[in-house]
Amino acid sequence: MAGERAAADTLTARWRKRYHRARTGVRRAGVDYFRGDGSDWIAFVALLLSVPLLGWITVATPVWCDPAMLALPIVAGGLLLRPANLLGLYAASAAALIAESVVLGPYTEGPARVTPGSILVVAGCGFIGLLVAQFRSRVGVPWRRGGTMLFDLRERIRVQSKLPGLPAGWHREMSLRPAGGQSFSGDFVVAARTHGGRTLEVVLTDVSGKGMDAASRSLLLSGAFGGLLGSLPPHAFLPAANGYLLRQDWDEGFATSIHLVLDLESGDYEIFSAGHLPAMQLHRGTGRWEEKAAEGPLLGVYDGARFDPVKGSLQHGDVLMLFTDGLVETVDRDLSEGVDRLTGEADRYVAGGFHGAAWHLIEAVAKDVNDDRALLLICRDA
Repeated sequence: MAGERAAADTLTARWRKRYHRARTGVRRAGVDYFRGDGSDWIAFVALLLSVPLLGWITVATPVWCDPAMLALPIVAGGLLLRPANLLGLYAASAAALIAESVVLGPYTEGPARVTPGSILVVAGCGFIGLLVAQFRSRVGVPWRRGGTMLFDLRERIRVQSKLPGLPAGWHREMSLRPAGGQSFSGDFVVAARTHGGRTLEVVLTDVSGKGMDAASRSLLLSGAFGGLLGSLPPHAFLPAANGYLLRQDWDEGFATSIHLVLDLESGDYEIFSAGHLPAMQLHRGTGRWEEKAAEGPLLGVYDGARFDPVKGSLQHGDVLMLFTDGLVETVDRDLSEGVDRLTGEADRYVAGGFHGAAWHLIEAVAKDVNDDRALLLICRDA
């Protein structure tokens, strides 16, 4: 009995190893294909077989089919194949065109003749397909997953920029608008509630560049800053962020940032700034906007930088506004005029409240500006 049980256990262990090996192989194949390292032989064989099929259909039914239909597998090959296999598909398509011209006769009269126009259409599609294949090969992402990857990156930036909920008596909202209507922005926000939920920490950062040029740096920095936020004392956050930026050694690696530390029980706050525009506080009692400017150099410029905070307090009915330069600074308008225009538009919401105001303020003061824009409002209810 013991020998039979041992033999059964050995057989079971052997099958488990085989199953694990097969499953690991499938998983690795899927990962390799997602990275662009997987084999494309199935698509190559299918497209290669479609070339003589299309040639036969063109010869058999010349009224319904045109020799330019050979552009279809060429376009599909540009989206699915590597450049080396794509050249093989092009050779097969050229051979099919030659065969069609021999069978169908010279390009005179009649349907489905191989004309110079048909040859130019196929050749043009081949050139475009080769450019697309070379781009995919350089990026390393298959066509059918490339859009998903970009969508995931965009959603990750959006989720990382989501503001936490606030207790009763507080309201917060934010609006991010990338340059040129793109999906990626060089402006981002990371936020967290620390000290048992009593403190709200928000960091608004403007990465050098704009739109897609700054998107990769924005994604990297938002993840790093999100990990630092709440893990360090408030006064140590910007020095740590500055050191992280310096270690990246980017050619265009500077950024501006403003760090708000708000006590949600008392309303007291501190603002640390790294070369960022000052915050603006609306005092409910006077109806005036006060500039809150902290001192500190740009992130990523030099090591050992100091960031001195400015302190303030939000009373009931007060509003604190943080924003990036794309909202207030343009070529034909200086910074002070842009800030005055922004606060003037914000005064329209004092009586009715600032719910939904962030998006409308960007629309009012910087709708068609070709720069990334971000606006954050923190309101304490009256």
